[in-house]
Amino acid sequence: MTEKLEQRHGENLYPVKFAAQFGDHELKLDVPEGIWNPTPHGVHLAHMLLDLDFSGENVLELGAGCGIHSILIARRGAARMTLTEIDAAICDNARHNVEKHEVRIPTDYVVADWMHVEGGPFDALVTNPPFAKSGKRYRRYFIDTLILDAHKLVRPGGRLVFVQSSMADIPRSLALMAENGMDVAIVGETDGPFRQYYFEDPTYMREMAAIPGSYSVRDGKHYERLIVFEARLPG
Repeated sequence: MTEKLEQRHGENLYPVKFAAQFGDHELKLDVPEGIWNPTPHGVHLAHMLLDLDFSGENVLELGAGCGIHSILIARRGAARMTLTEIDAAICDNARHNVEKHEVRIPTDYVVADWMHVEGGPFDALVTNPPFAKSGKRYRRYFIDTLILDAHKLVRPGGRLVFVQSSMADIPRSLALMAENGMDVAIVGETDGPFRQYYFEDPTYMREMAAIPGSYSVRDGKHYERLIVFEARLPG
């Protein structure tokens, strides 16, 4: 894998260009200032999507960001997509990058707040739930509501595909999915160093220290695990 980020410095340190190779797919995304750039979590999810088959499926992506996952979902055979974002400008940027990469399948772009999406039921729901920067006092809000309310958006026997850090308490997610009758597989995992803003939030660091196995320290560097789950809903 190769990645190239061209950064603009200022109030928002977002890259202007993102280039990466995902298998045989070379993506070149335009990410203007003010729109969240692809994170290591999102990049890992993108790589793992190449191991999944979306042939003929109607797919919902919550929080499409700059469109990195949407493009790959389409190339993995999806028949239709609905892409959501919390802000119209972010939706417009996702549309720009999806169309730039010549995605031809029917695609709806919807401004929506997390699980509050009309339509469906969908065959698959793909997302990178916010956690460290969730904006919630209870940081697992987006992960928990994803699992608990999946049945409202995904058909029986459909699936959730999402990425989660070990910082977000992986055993708790596994238990919650089991309690909701989901059949869970791990698509793939990796690890990587902390992002700088983790260290800049002392409250976050204290919370993470309380979660067993949330991170490891090797040669003085902090690392988190990133796991992509595929959770099949009861049929």
